[in-house]
Formats: sequence, C-alpha cells, structure tokens
Amino acid sequence: MKDIVSRLKKIAADKPAGKGGARGAGNKGGWLTGQLLVAMPGMEDPRFTRAVIYVCTHSATGAMGLVVNRMFGDADFHLLLDQLNIEASIDTPDVPVQAGGPVEMGRGFVLHSGEYLREGTTRIDDSVAVTATAEILQDIANGRGPERVMMALGYTGWGAGQLDEEIKNNGWLTVPADDDILFGADLETKWDRAIAKIGITPAMLSGAAGHA
Repeated sequence: MKDIVSRLKKIAADKPAGKGGARGAGNKGGWLTGQLLVAMPGMEDPRFTRAVIYVCTHSATGAMGLVVNRMFGDADFHLLLDQLNIEASIDTPDVPVQAGGPVEMGRGFVLHSGEYLREGTTRIDDSVAVTATAEILQDIANGRGPERVMMALGYTGWGAGQLDEEIKNNGWLTVPADDDILFGADLETKWDRAIAKIGITPAMLSGAAGHA
C-alpha cells in the first residue's frame, strides 16, 4: 500500500498554503478536501448513483475520495484479517467493509478519527485521517485502533481538473462532512441526510447547480 500512501501525500502537498475555515468548508483556493460529494439525481455513471463520497485530497493535480455509503458485497472484516495473517482476538470489532470506489478495489483504506496517527497516516483535518497500511488493521484487531473507523476497499480518483469539471456540469453537490455520515452504520439514509444538511430535498435537486 506504500504507493497509495505516496500518492495521497503528493496530492495533499499540492494543497494551497494556509488553513481552511470550519470543518468541511474546504481549503483556500477552492479545494474540497474534507468535504462530501453527493451525487446529483442526474448522475450518468451508475457506479455513483446516490453515492456519498468523502474527499480525502483535492488539489491542482487531482482528487481522491472514499464512498461512505456502499457495502463491499459480502466482504468480511475477520476474513480479511485472516487473509493478511493478522490474528483477531475475542474483542476484535466486526468492522463493516465498504466499497470506497472503482479504482484498485484490492487495496484497503481505513478512514478514521484523528486521534490515531502513525507512519502511513495522512491527516485530513484535526478530526479525520486516513491510513492505507496493514499496521492499522493489526492495531484494530488488538484493540489499539482509532475510536471511529470506516474500512473501505478501493477508492475514487480524478485527474487534474476532472472533479472541478464534473461539479460544473452538475454531477455533484458539495456538502460539509460530519462524523455521523462518515462513520455511522445507517448507510441507506446517508445520501438523504447529506443533502438535508444544506436545507434541500431530493425534489429540489433537478434544477440545482452542483455547489453548496
């Protein structure tokens, strides 16, 4: 997973200098790191119908995010640990395995609360970070992991300017993130709850622009 970590850090390093405003408000320069992308009803790509994506990095060189409201088929966290030769204990939590996106679906990412930091962790803001190494799975199995976690296989990626163009073309709505949408177990309602955060309903979206 080291190559993925390197990509995350490279994109993050390209973000404008300075500190953004409130959590989920984006970074100076218009970057959307730390926000949610909510698929508009007219989304043409069926892979992202009603998708809610947390933007881990967004800069001039591209963007990367994790879908937070899709399960990865019948993938099982304990079986995943076994395949990685990580021994689970009786107290190891049963972490749902979600589908982070269609890119490199054999790779794992853990989106988690910001108190957990180690080599290979990319901090997104004070409250959220992402780690793409097997060591975090070992820590979770041994009860030393983050307080809140979202395990994903695969990710969603955009090239330079691609995400910006999709938003201009009314593909995505941008919404502030919160812990319940990122880490909550009720996946079915996340799309509706995300758009409700900015005071709109699905019926209002057909003519809306792709900006919060």
